Amino acid sequence: MNLIVAVSNNYGIGKNNGLLFNLPSDLKYFKAKTLNKVVVMGKKTFLSLPKRPLPNRTNIVLTHDRSFTALGIIIVHDLNELFAELEKYDSDDVFVCGGAQVYNALMPYCKTAFVTFINDSAPADTHINNLEENGFYIEEQSEMLHENGLDFSFAILRNPMPKSFQKGQNETTFSL
Repeated sequence: MNLIVAVSNNYGIGKNNGLLFNLPSDLKYFKAKTLNKVVVMGKKTFLSLPKRPLPNRTNIVLTHDRSFTALGIIIVHDLNELFAELEKYDSDDVFVCGGAQVYNALMPYCKTAFVTFINDSAPADTHINNLEENGFYIEEQSEMLHENGLDFSFAILRNPMPKSFQKGQNETTFSL
């Protein structure tokens, strides 16, 4: 499983349920990586999308809200349901794409993280855990790029020891 995210210097990812930055290059990168793949997200992230479900992708929404429904998506309510659903797909084709609670809960299970590092400390109200402090290392990183007044780079990080999911394991750290 993979994780794809754009982060500020302090691992901020959003504010007021929206993205922190307007980077067309990052959106193109996201599309290129996830097109015809599986995207996993929480309900708030799904509802924040300007076009939903994301076209030409299998959209899986993880939510504890059992009354939530939407057309064109797969809804799961806990990690057991999610991992049972993900068994249907090649794990290399699965991309976790937000929000923070979903990133943080699934980070240990991801072997690869596709990260846009944005050299900015914009005020954020939503952060994810620092990937490098959680065992990931940078395998590859682009040169510094510049767009819309921001410096950023694309990086691929690897988790040398991703966890495998055990059915029925303790899920007390996950809440939406």
